Amino acid sequence: MALLHSLLMALVVVSCGPVPSLGCDLPQSHALVSRQTFLLLGQMGRISPFSCLNDRTDFRLPREMEDGSQVQKAQTLSVLHETLQQIFNLLHTQGSSAAWNTTLLDQLRSDLHRQLEDLETCLLQETGEAESLLTLEDPALAIRRYFQGIHLYLQEKKHSDCAWEVVKIELKKCVLFVNQLARKFQK
Repeated sequence: MALLHSLLMALVVVSCGPVPSLGCDLPQSHALVSRQTFLLLGQMGRISPFSCLNDRTDFRLPREMEDGSQVQKAQTLSVLHETLQQIFNLLHTQGSSAAWNTTLLDQLRSDLHRQLEDLETCLLQETGEAESLLTLEDPALAIRRYFQGIHLYLQEKKHSDCAWEVVKIELKKCVLFVNQLARKFQK
């Protein structure tokens, strides 16, 4: 288990390098916040993921999240923003404070808020408000449906600690996606 954890942490450090500008100057701190977000998620749980194996589910990542090639370059910032916004919203739902360390949860919420502000600034610079909504409609809808499935899962499991542990692992996948997508379009 320790070896697996070490390998996963090494992957995070490699994949969370500097976030590209995508035509906009995101602060260098954006990459550090992304790495910190992943690390905080790893520290959040109060129970062992192994005790929750029966609660696992396949949330079925949208193709836009599994394969960044489905996302057009012009949509990248919007997809990144939508994904982070949905994670942020999820962390403000019922039961998140009870399931996780509240100090770490508050720090995670703050870090995500900072990332969202950076991306919103870039979105406005790149496209303008009206156009950004139109360019992302299909990918944003897929991402919203994906997170709606996570919300429904939590409701079905009555926001149990194990349900939140399963969701935490899924959120770590999302953070990795955000970093991979940002890196993909650095050119």
